Amino acid sequence: MVYFSGLVGLLLILTAEARIGNSSESSFCTESKECLLYDLVCKNDDYEVRHYDSVKWVSTDEECYFMDKATYTAFRRLFKYITGSNKAGVNIDMTAPVTVKIEEKKKMWASSVFTISFLLPSDYQMTPPRPTDDKVYFTETPDMKVYVRSYGGWMMSLTSSVNSMLLKRQLDNVQATYNKDYHYAVGYDSPMKILNRHNEVWYMVEGEPVCPTSS
Repeated sequence: MVYFSGLVGLLLILTAEARIGNSSESSFCTESKECLLYDLVCKNDDYEVRHYDSVKWVSTDEECYFMDKATYTAFRRLFKYITGSNKAGVNIDMTAPVTVKIEEKKKMWASSVFTISFLLPSDYQMTPPRPTDDKVYFTETPDMKVYVRSYGGWMMSLTSSVNSMLLKRQLDNVQATYNKDYHYAVGYDSPMKILNRHNEVWYMVEGEPVCPTSS
């Protein structure tokens, strides 16, 4: 029984390390030791479909009219958490990417709640230190497939909106089914990086993914 429990624990640890790996395995994780890794399901000229295993994040919500302001405030709150503002008083390595969950059913001129999340490193996936700020909490994304559109430059309200609209149009053109209640704006780079920046838009796949070959 003890052997079995130990084996289960080892498998859980190995699984956690496999989901979050060395950034050298990703072409666009250039500023952190670890990055969220994925399996490529299919790809065409418009978008790709990826499979992600379930992982844990540290998250916070910010209500605002624009993503840019919400992200700035929330990022600072989460950055305090990983730089010692936690019950253990430990510094936690920054990882990539940072995600912003954006609700789609926003009324004109109404504020919206944005959820910003930092990926927890593999060492803290199982037992992350508790936050000292009650606005900071943990979330977990499920084992999932996502439609992904990549773009360069800076991840701002305008660029994120344009690219999410383009991805939705491409998915609708091929009659793909996906969660239309929200999407993720995903960034991989720090504000200090100027060139070769990488950003993404994610929509959650519903049913079987559609990925036709581009003509």
